[in-house]
Amino acid sequence: MTTITILGAGKVAKHLILNILEQDNLQLQQIYARNSDKINDVVDEAKIVNDINALKPADIFIIAVSDDAIEEVTSSFPLENQLLVHTSGTMPLSLIKNTDRKGVFYMLQSFSFDKSLDFSEIPFCLEASNPKDFKTLENLAVKFSEKVYKINSEQRKAIHLAAVFVNNFANHMFVLGEEICKENSVPFEILKPLIFETTKKIEHLSPLEAQTGPAARHDLQTIEQHQELLKDANKKEIYNLITKSILKK
Repeated sequence: MTTITILGAGKVAKHLILNILEQDNLQLQQIYARNSDKINDVVDEAKIVNDINALKPADIFIIAVSDDAIEEVTSSFPLENQLLVHTSGTMPLSLIKNTDRKGVFYMLQSFSFDKSLDFSEIPFCLEASNPKDFKTLENLAVKFSEKVYKINSEQRKAIHLAAVFVNNFANHMFVLGEEICKENSVPFEILKPLIFETTKKIEHLSPLEAQTGPAARHDLQTIEQHQELLKDANKKEIYNLITKSILKK
């Protein structure tokens, strides 16, 4: 039985807690949380502590807090010779300073409090300071998913940057598209089949092969019409910048 303690009570922490509780061979030892409002409904309150000095030894301690808070948590961690890992996509392994047993347990996915996720579809990116602890993290990750990767800190930063482009920036395009729809009294739902088909295409094609649209066709007349329609300077700047990037490809 692998014992796991979670440090944090945010979105990543809550999803980890829910999935640990589903596993017969994992034991949720404790949760360290200053504010436990978001997890009180999913876990026994007796497992929640708000004093970091009340932590007991466990096989793995997973720090699931904001990037800015990781160093503070690790600097006040009271136990010795424990495997301490963070879940950040950008922070280096070296940020954990007060132990020789440290690692990264990064789940490449966008988390929300009220939307459940299939952990078996989530890529797990792992790093550890020694082979034995890496194996411990790998054994944990494969209980959740078959998509487990050994990724160093520099690679993980690059993955996180790429994820910002394909997730956060792509979603911002949906925000702008919805605004254009509203401005012209068109329901945003009319675009959803197109959005779904766009993401389905790259299961079989590379993103470059899947690229369509007026810029990909060098349809300058349509591009000029779109530019005339865009009255908002910010949207026009974004449209022109992305159009130029596609034209270069």
